[in-house]
Amino acid sequence: MLSIEGLQSGYGRIQALHGIDMHIDAGQIITLIGANGAGKTTLLMTLCGKPRAFAGRIVFEGEDITRLPTHEIVRRGIAHAPEGRHIFPRMTVLENLQMGAVVTPGKYFADDLDRVLTLFPRLRERLDQRGGTLSGGEQQMLAIGRALMSRPRLLMLDEPSLGLAPLVVRQIFQIIATINRDQGVTVFLVEQNAFHALKLAHHAHVMVNGRITLSGSGQTLLADPAVRAAYLEGGHAVVEEAR
Repeated sequence: MLSIEGLQSGYGRIQALHGIDMHIDAGQIITLIGANGAGKTTLLMTLCGKPRAFAGRIVFEGEDITRLPTHEIVRRGIAHAPEGRHIFPRMTVLENLQMGAVVTPGKYFADDLDRVLTLFPRLRERLDQRGGTLSGGEQQMLAIGRALMSRPRLLMLDEPSLGLAPLVVRQIFQIIATINRDQGVTVFLVEQNAFHALKLAHHAHVMVNGRITLSGSGQTLLADPAVRAAYLEGGHAVVEEAR
């Protein structure tokens, strides 16, 4: 579905990604873990067209989208729920969801809205409430729901558990599994909560200083001693190149 080849990116003269190679197959949950500043968010944003790649290619369903503007990337079936949610706080829940649907034909809106509200019943109760007055968990649900309103085939989630209570974190990960399993949406998940993310993943990668240093199934990385030391047991080990 998505092929990333030799991708380099960054901000101005600061290079954050150093030759990323990655493939995402349709129907899977792919997880990317790594420390703060590793380049995870930059990778997702580069896939969305901002910032632009310095070098390399991004190919989605056979089309090179490396130089496409963000709205055209969304039209082709890629949606991004960013770190920090970035909902529209003064808009109602319904208006936020309408914003997510601007790239899709209007004839799908009612069905898509019902699908999102079935997935997130709490949002149904708050349709007329301003987004900024929602709890953190509800705002995260709204951010994911808004992304789903664009009818994506690839959903990219950046730190969806950030700042949430443990019970809400479990709910969010259960919903991600449901989106993948029941709606057939491929998920690219960036997370610091490595335990939950790796348990959920069909395939996973570790990023260190803008490079992919280790790849494997979610269960394989979950059992890897270096990964456990760096991300699951409170250690600060650096995961070296895959052996």
